[in-house]
Amino acid sequence: MGLRPLTPDDFGSWKAVRRHNVEWLELWEPRRSPDGTDPVGDRRAFGMRCSARDRERELGTGWGFGIFLGPALIGEINLSNVVRGAFQNAHVGYWVDRDHAGRGYTPEALVVVARFAFETVGLHRLQVSIVPRNRSSRRVVEKLDLRCEGLAERYLEINGVWEDHLRYAITVEEWRSRARELSADWLD
Repeated sequence: MGLRPLTPDDFGSWKAVRRHNVEWLELWEPRRSPDGTDPVGDRRAFGMRCSARDRERELGTGWGFGIFLGPALIGEINLSNVVRGAFQNAHVGYWVDRDHAGRGYTPEALVVVARFAFETVGLHRLQVSIVPRNRSSRRVVEKLDLRCEGLAERYLEINGVWEDHLRYAITVEEWRSRARELSADWLD
């Protein structure tokens, strides 16, 4: 498993995996605005999405990565909403192809992203927010034993509904005490 930023050249594989997983993913994602262009069906919109992620990287406000198994794209993981100053926090979001779910690729990707966030970017805290009934996503953070901070009511609009989310987090202090264990368990 490897991570790298997506580029416009990834459009074909991204489009294929997203279309293959429409029913699997639409339950957990915000609804697209009716006037918005869908990057799944539009190469230009996907290219603009890649350019936006490049700009976020340049500004230090976000990092997006494709999750690859060999040459095959199997998902994405993102650090977004990076806040500096006294907070030094980022949100982590992820999705994986349903055919690859439950095989440990997403927890592995989350460990790689945590190491990057804490050791390279210099963040203090990461948080992952998950709709409580999304057992697959909850299993990822449970495998890594991330701390659950509680329920945020009507936290995000998901598929047209304001959904409650469980908030999980890890701080750099927790990372420092667990980095060796997490790396041994999840990284080669």
